[in-house]
Amino acid sequence: MSDEPVAVAANTAVGTESISLGDKFSNFMSNAMENNPYFAAGGGLMLLGTGLAVAKTGMVKGSRLLYQQMIVDLEIQSKDRAYSWFLTWMSQYPKRVSKHLSVRTNYIQHDNGSVSTKFDLVPGPGNHWIRYKGAFILIKRERSTRMLDISNGSPYETVTLKTLYRDRDLFDSILREAKEMALKTSEGKTVIYTSFGPEWRRFGQPKAKRSLPSVILDKNIKDNIMKDVHDFLKNGKWYSDRGIPYRRGYLLYGPPGSGKTSFIQALAGELDYNICILNLSENNLTDDRLNHLMNNLPQRSILLLEDIDAAFNKRHQTSEQGFQSNVTFSGLLNALDGVTSSEETITFMTTNHPERLDSAILRPGRVDYKVFVGDATKYQVREMFLKFYPDERLLCEAFVKEILTLDKPVSTAQLQGLFVMNKDDPQSAVEMAPYIADPNQFATQR
Repeated sequence: MSDEPVAVAANTAVGTESISLGDKFSNFMSNAMENNPYFAAGGGLMLLGTGLAVAKTGMVKGSRLLYQQMIVDLEIQSKDRAYSWFLTWMSQYPKRVSKHLSVRTNYIQHDNGSVSTKFDLVPGPGNHWIRYKGAFILIKRERSTRMLDISNGSPYETVTLKTLYRDRDLFDSILREAKEMALKTSEGKTVIYTSFGPEWRRFGQPKAKRSLPSVILDKNIKDNIMKDVHDFLKNGKWYSDRGIPYRRGYLLYGPPGSGKTSFIQALAGELDYNICILNLSENNLTDDRLNHLMNNLPQRSILLLEDIDAAFNKRHQTSEQGFQSNVTFSGLLNALDGVTSSEETITFMTTNHPERLDSAILRPGRVDYKVFVGDATKYQVREMFLKFYPDERLLCEAFVKEILTLDKPVSTAQLQGLFVMNKDDPQSAVEMAPYIADPNQFATQR
């Protein structure tokens, strides 16, 4: 008798037992969900929560995708030159909604001692809205409380513009308008730059050009300097053909109040140049930064190093005027030699004490032209009086006589102060002349 039927029967029995166990578990779960409402509710909530989570994830991803496709933004960092341009433009833009404002104060002290103050309200940190050419643009100005500009310690700031992707070309239009507005404010004026970290930045508002005839120096000084400057400017090719660095250095020395800085300002106006003032006593000024600044001057600018003697007495640093920078004497010499800008470079240095200057600074290539600008001469006294009182020639001679009788040095700054005090009264100016060199007596005559 064969064993095969027995095996088949056994396998059939096992399968039957397996199916019955599966059926029993399935029946148990069905009965549990049907007869136990808590179990059924929990399962439903689990399915619902899972569905909502999936839907939320989908919505988030969908919104991000939609944002990326429909919204475009532009970031302007505070270290970028366009940053100040944009803030000025936005402060004057009429279709603006701003609830966060900052004040920017322009403080100007005039030669006669009067002060002019102007307050400008500019968009402060926060959100702002503008409507520009029919498009709505969200502007967000942010100021970091943790990040600082290590060169000057000021907070790091950004301005972010957001609008629809289709209006992205408006960003370029806004920046061009901001630039044109900034350039227009300085048109016909002299812009003063000062070092700000590793770059040059405008200092205050552009100043009205000072006319060259308004500065009265002794005979031939102005004419000779102007002749030398113009000769330098028209001979760029001559320098290039001979491999000579295209730069020219001037030293104006003499007592304070003699008109050195005033002449440089008038010269800049005459040449349509700007002025870059470099303070060698700046705390965080180093040799590398000095060299970088002097090799990256704004185009068509005069570099002005005032009171060069206050930084170094011969080859040693001094503590005068709070001098405490990290510039070395060799670093200064290398920077003066390294001014190799593609445009013509004109450097003016001033000092009240030329005897303190080391001969290394005065050598040709660093200082090519030296001129003494002293206290008022008879010629200057007469010319200044007639500049303020053009029709008073008789009183002018009386005034000149009074000044010469003093037998004391009188600066052009003192003369200007006297004339400003007596704007429309030349007779009073003559009467006060004997006291001009004595500050105590002069004060009692006012």
